[in-house]
Amino acid sequence: MSITVKILGSNAASFAYNRHHTCQVIEVNNKHFMIDCGEGTQIQAKKYNVKLSKINHIFISHLHGDHYYGLIGLLSTMQLFGRKQTLSLIGPPGLSEIITIQLKHSKTVFNFPIELNEWKEGVQELLVDLPKLTVKSIPMRHSIPCTGFLFEEKPNLRRINKDCLNETLTPQEIKQLKSGNDVIYENGMIKYSIQKFTLPPRQHYSYAFCSDTKYDKELVKWIKGVNLLYHEATFMEEMKERANLTYHTTAAQAGLIAAAAAVKKLIIGHFSARYKDLIPLLNEVRREFKNAHLALEGLTFKVNE
Repeated sequence: MSITVKILGSNAASFAYNRHHTCQVIEVNNKHFMIDCGEGTQIQAKKYNVKLSKINHIFISHLHGDHYYGLIGLLSTMQLFGRKQTLSLIGPPGLSEIITIQLKHSKTVFNFPIELNEWKEGVQELLVDLPKLTVKSIPMRHSIPCTGFLFEEKPNLRRINKDCLNETLTPQEIKQLKSGNDVIYENGMIKYSIQKFTLPPRQHYSYAFCSDTKYDKELVKWIKGVNLLYHEATFMEEMKERANLTYHTTAAQAGLIAAAAAVKKLIIGHFSARYKDLIPLLNEVRREFKNAHLALEGLTFKVNE
């Protein structure tokens, strides 16, 4: 399997240089998830051919406007397009109240069910548990309650060795072998061994979204070894004091976190509007972590190696 991450928005608090507010669409095993829904998300989705009807889970990291001001408009569009399937909405404490008030005063009733769950601040929780995937929260250190998200594919089963399919294997024996257990005769002798009749399982992958947050070494334990990490990099190192004051991170600090966590690949985003040219941020982060990339809008990052 694989995980793909499409960037719809990667700027910080304000629009600048044709960069939009935070939004990403994640695809895992033909399941589609949205992380954050800043203003302009619908425009970006249309521009980059994202089908909103496929999205059944929306995660909101926190209640700063650049991360959720596009949400009520998106929900309204889903309603207008005749959505019927249930939408899972997972966000911070207070999101339910905000949506309820907006719907109340606009006298709007959705024709599709919304399952709204609010995550708990400061702890890791299992938010979604699907047959092949889990999504957990990651505690962030920000000026208001905020969480990141950890997508992890579940370990795959072993694969049957096709060279051995001429053997008379029953469905129950195949299931047992794929689960990693030898098939045993009643006398205790091995009938079919996993070493001969199976191949190792295909690799499973992980993706961590970490924004917004100040530089925090405690984050490393939650994201150790992930295949792909998105970490905010609002400022450059010359503005480290400003980053700390506003509970944000510099590009260099994002690289330090990636290196300490031994992640495979890093993408940085949530860029301040003061930076027209993003190459200096890229150069800064790569001094700390070589395999780093800019979260430019329209790009898709695929995790399968």
